Amino acid sequence: QVQLVESGGGSVQAGGSLRLSCAVSGLTYSSYCMVWFRQTPGKEREGVAAMDKDGSTSYADSVKGRFTISKDNAKNTLYLQMNSLKPEDTAMYYCAAEPGAMTAIQALDYILEPDEYNFWGQGTQVTVSS
Repeated sequence: QVQLVESGGGSVQAGGSLRLSCAVSGLTYSSYCMVWFRQTPGKEREGVAAMDKDGSTSYADSVKGRFTISKDNAKNTLYLQMNSLKPEDTAMYYCAAEPGAMTAIQALDYILEPDEYNFWGQGTQVTVSS
């Protein structure tokens, strides 16, 4: 049984940093593309960072240079380090997993719509105040 559990969200002032974690069980990274999405009320989910089964990464333009996706295989945990946070980064952040050969670039090009992903976490809220 695959489970994704996010943590690390919170409230921070603009310019601050947060590190989100996604504890993963029931799957092996070597077979999955992992994606961090975010969503604000009334808007569709936006892919912000992805890492594919080969370890290649891709980022949305809005977060490039500020966010870093990484993983710790020993801890079965995916991370999203978020620096220089802006009020517009305020959102619920989710991690998602999709088996197969989808690349990180393809993930953020929405080769799959968010609703088509097989596995999702419950989300963690990030609030950035100005």
